[in-house]
Amino acid sequence: MSVLFPRLPSTRSGWRRPALLLALAAAFAGSARAQSLQELYDAARGYDASYLAARAQLDSAQYRVEQAKALQRPSVGLQVAGTRSSSDTPYSSTTNTDTTSLNAAVSASQTLFNRANSATVAQAEKSYDVARADFEGAEQELIVRVAQAYFDVLAAQDTLTTTRTSKTAIAEQLASAKRNFEVGTATITDTREAQARFDLSTAQEIAAENDLRTKSIALDQLVGRSAVAPKGLATPVALPPVPGVAEEWVMRADAEHPTIRKARLGLDVAQLETEKARAGNLPTVTLNGSYGKGHVSLDVTSRGGGNFSDSGTGTNSSIGVTLNLPLFAGYSIQNRIKETLALEEKSRNDLEAARRGVAQGTRQAFFGVQSGQAQVKALEAAESSSQLALEATQLGYKVGVRVNLDVLNAQTQLFTTKRDLAKARYDVLVGGLRLRQAAGVLKPDDVGAVNQLLAR
Repeated sequence: MSVLFPRLPSTRSGWRRPALLLALAAAFAGSARAQSLQELYDAARGYDASYLAARAQLDSAQYRVEQAKALQRPSVGLQVAGTRSSSDTPYSSTTNTDTTSLNAAVSASQTLFNRANSATVAQAEKSYDVARADFEGAEQELIVRVAQAYFDVLAAQDTLTTTRTSKTAIAEQLASAKRNFEVGTATITDTREAQARFDLSTAQEIAAENDLRTKSIALDQLVGRSAVAPKGLATPVALPPVPGVAEEWVMRADAEHPTIRKARLGLDVAQLETEKARAGNLPTVTLNGSYGKGHVSLDVTSRGGGNFSDSGTGTNSSIGVTLNLPLFAGYSIQNRIKETLALEEKSRNDLEAARRGVAQGTRQAFFGVQSGQAQVKALEAAESSSQLALEATQLGYKVGVRVNLDVLNAQTQLFTTKRDLAKARYDVLVGGLRLRQAAGVLKPDDVGAVNQLLAR
């Protein structure tokens, strides 16, 4: 659990620090069941429906490849037939003939040359690579979604803690203003201003509680658990720097991003489709063979009362090569080639669009992380300045050159700065994952790297 610990003011009225004690108690109460980012990511991999669907899609793709490869393998079939026939011819010397036959045959065929089948197998293999790229994209998306939901909860906790701490300080300011007004050392204006601040902080606390509840539900739903309590960042916080420059990340994205790889594979599939269309003008060669045995029984009854019966078993076998050469198909092959060439050009432009989009997204993600790190440094400086400003204001309040409202404003500024600093740090960590996702190089190991920054 991430908790902010602002320094509460100490004035001539002898204020205590219940907000700090409350925050410490909340932190120790939640640490026993706090869960790390790695633990929740592992849980999400076994629960998230989108990720599991992508994995099932990848599993099914390998079977489509084997189905396509069957076109290049021999096929064998068994045929068994039994027939009984009877004929009665009254104007013949033979009045009744009964025939019984049993036949069994094994036939096999093997394609020797079929360019279209070869292209179909290659397309199936490319389709498997497409499914793998989709799965890697889904895996990267899951990492980012879990990290975003994780740090959203931490940010909501920080906001609620800051709001409650600020409310406690304002309540003490309000009580002090009322006491000072009663003894005549403060005006009614100080009391009313403190009361207005207190009422506003109550409304802010309600909104912060609801936001934390909503963010917690989203994280629970994502990982398939209830009452998840994420661990906060370890102190002191040391954010990792962004290595390299933007163009280096763009080059990595162009080579490894799943979207670009998928678009390249789409172009390959389109080119193979053109090859299949052109194969319509080529011959196909097939090797065929069969072997069969049959048994025939004949029973003849003559008009004079005589009977004749006979039976026998025969075999037959064959082997041959079939050449099939298309001569004219109504211009369907020529038009099919033109269609696939146009689709090939479409795939080529889709690839270019994917490369441009990924490059733009990578640059934006890189500069976003850089900007976030600069913002963290600025907020760290602002935190120190706000702390000093609060102490100076408290001193001015003691000697009578500052009023109660000045102290409240200084407190609010300090609390808000601490909250914004924590949120900026979370954004940098998530932004670093998004940068690796934009470049297509985000891996499950990167979750472990962020996990090292969390409290133990």
